[in-house]
Amino acid sequence: MAHQHRNTLSIDLRALKENFHKLEKLSSPSQVMPVLKANAYGLGAKEIAAELKESGATIIAVADLNEALDLRDLDLDILILGDIIPEEIPLAIRNNFILPIGSLESAQLISAHAGERRVFCHLVIDSGMGRLGIPAAQALEEFAEIAKLEKLHFDGVYTHFPVAYSDREFSLQQIEAFKDFLNQCPHTFKRIHIANSDGIHNIPEACQAPFNFVRTGLNLYGCFDLEGAQRVQLEPILTLASRLVRVRELNAGMSIGYGREWLLEKTTLVGTVALGYADGFPFNTKAYVLYQGHKCPVIGRISMDYITIDLSQCPNAKSGDAVLCLGDAIPVAKWAKWKGTITYEIICSLGQRIKRIYKK
Repeated sequence: MAHQHRNTLSIDLRALKENFHKLEKLSSPSQVMPVLKANAYGLGAKEIAAELKESGATIIAVADLNEALDLRDLDLDILILGDIIPEEIPLAIRNNFILPIGSLESAQLISAHAGERRVFCHLVIDSGMGRLGIPAAQALEEFAEIAKLEKLHFDGVYTHFPVAYSDREFSLQQIEAFKDFLNQCPHTFKRIHIANSDGIHNIPEACQAPFNFVRTGLNLYGCFDLEGAQRVQLEPILTLASRLVRVRELNAGMSIGYGREWLLEKTTLVGTVALGYADGFPFNTKAYVLYQGHKCPVIGRISMDYITIDLSQCPNAKSGDAVLCLGDAIPVAKWAKWKGTITYEIICSLGQRIKRIYKK
């Protein structure tokens, strides 16, 4: 008999592909560059990347060298978005990754390690994020010096939106600053990109010439804010299920959980679910799960390994039964609202003791 896991995260690879193709249409004529940082937000970068390659992706982006190394056997171009630290440079060059250049200093370090190799790079321009890259006002002058380093081949150039979800005016200012650089720069870049997931939906100008690529991560998984998911019509690819490990009737006056914060007002059928905040469940007593379609509120304080739910509507519930914790009827954005955070954090915080299952 196959081992039954207490907690399973089902990842719908068919829906992943559908989302990729929807984003291609939405971003046309730009091409889609999947961003698979943090092990594809904890969903499994190797599995996700393989499906996206099959769907037509030709380049992916990751945050750092270790993430790139994990995916090097997939025969895809891999862009490292985060700055390379000096001791990583030789290994990054040997593996033919596309490296970010955000300063003359980093360009010189990478060039010095190139040997006989020609290193493919993307120039990083800071047009308003204030994090990485050459400030837009200095980019022409600094790139003129960087371009003298003959071992570096600049395949692309990019910048990043900080507020594409809320400030169209500032985002358009970034586009103009980026275009000013491109119009004055004598170098011809093959890949030019500015749009992130929010930019794709809210700043259509970021998908048009001179831009020819867009970067997206969260949208591939059908996750967005509650309104955005309806607007874009992406398919959620995640379903998180857990199991009841105990079902029992408790008398009025009994307390539930740490701190004795919840006292039962009447005799109640309660269930203990094998999922807690160590698995990413929001530490919020307004949360609920679904048992056979019935909404079952969390009662008592959430603990590391368990939540307790009110099963009053479910008299036939028994130990071992499944409960839905995250999925179509409970979107990721709902968890984010309960937790007072963003959808990105919710996906990234789903614990590693949750078994990932990939479905085609």
